[in-house]
Amino acid sequence: MRSRYLAAALALAMVAGAGASTAGARTDAATASNTLTVWLMTDADGAAWKDVVSAANRQFEAAHPGTKVDVQIQTWGDHLTKLDAALAGGRAPDVVELGNTETTKYMAAGALANLSPNRASFPNNRTWLAALTASCTYQGRLFCVPYYAGARAVIYRRDHWRAAGMTKAPATLDAFVNFGKKVMRAHRSDRNYSALYFPGKYWYAAMSFVYDYGGAIARFRGGRWVGTLDSRFAVRGLRKWKATIQALSKANRSGTESEQWTVFSQGRVGATISNGWEWGLIIDPKNGNPNLNLGAFPMPSHTKGKFMPTFLGGSDLAIPATSSNRALAIDWIRTFTGNNSMRSLTNGAGVIPNTTSLVGLHASKPTLAPFAQAAKSSWFVPTAPNWANVENAQVLQNMLARIATGRSTVQAAARQASRQITQILNG
Repeated sequence: MRSRYLAAALALAMVAGAGASTAGARTDAATASNTLTVWLMTDADGAAWKDVVSAANRQFEAAHPGTKVDVQIQTWGDHLTKLDAALAGGRAPDVVELGNTETTKYMAAGALANLSPNRASFPNNRTWLAALTASCTYQGRLFCVPYYAGARAVIYRRDHWRAAGMTKAPATLDAFVNFGKKVMRAHRSDRNYSALYFPGKYWYAAMSFVYDYGGAIARFRGGRWVGTLDSRFAVRGLRKWKATIQALSKANRSGTESEQWTVFSQGRVGATISNGWEWGLIIDPKNGNPNLNLGAFPMPSHTKGKFMPTFLGGSDLAIPATSSNRALAIDWIRTFTGNNSMRSLTNGAGVIPNTTSLVGLHASKPTLAPFAQAAKSSWFVPTAPNWANVENAQVLQNMLARIATGRSTVQAAARQASRQITQILNG
């Protein structure tokens, strides 16, 4: 996750700047600058993206005569450094794209405009993807607008799973595991074969089990964050996760998912839980197996007919609190995230749109449809200022490794992790 936290002085400077801007804000088009500055990431420099951005700008400028949109393309490597400097110097753009794992520090620092009063005016606001919406929400208030997403789903070898009798995506988690056991039996001569390759520290996928059973990593209660992995719901999910990998995976119980596509391409894997872009890496000729017969489907829930919630990557659009063009910025985001732009972006660039109402646009695309469907059910990490410290301490990874290797019971490992999370998030 691309999360880096500001120094205390810079955070205070941003808050002070935001407060001053709010106190003397001029948000009507008549008093604001006639140039709207928008920072979008390097993805927007692609041909399909350029067409969508240009069309949205033309529509916006026609509705706001005399106003011009200046789109400035940023790179993932240095955009936060540039944004921090721009915020501190009072030179922030009017609209900025942020990765959904980057929003929390800016929301917590008061650096972004509160969009809660305007939420109802944004297109599809009632059907935004849950995880993107969560990444824009801090202590009950909305500070950005979902833009687009990437999701995980099961990528599997059709030949291996069909030989086990699976002719369509399983309707429940238990059905998935039962088919997987048959795949394991069919390949029992290979001691290193995994029907579902699942390294022990693969926390993004493991936490999906927790959320599927109604649990959560942490919850905000009574003005503080509380680790909740030891709740009965979370423990049920963790126990199901442990049973699943014990039955189907021979991956390293203390390993990570790093480059799992390479392992898949070597022929000893029947399935993985992967990002959509990993499909291309699995069949890349450089990895040795370009002709694998692959398919994909959303990971099924333990509840029949539902999908297991997936972690979403993606981007959001925010308005720095210092912008004097807030009204115009809101109108531009409305235009850029409207159905016309979302349809064009989805069809042209192959992204997952920000709303469940449009994920069906990928229905005829086998390498995209399962991931878009999976995005309809999603979860996100706690939007706590200190969340990055939980990741840096590898609290989740260490808990999972202790459970997977049998060094600790689920209950004991979850209790220890919950205590650590509570301490770190409130530190």
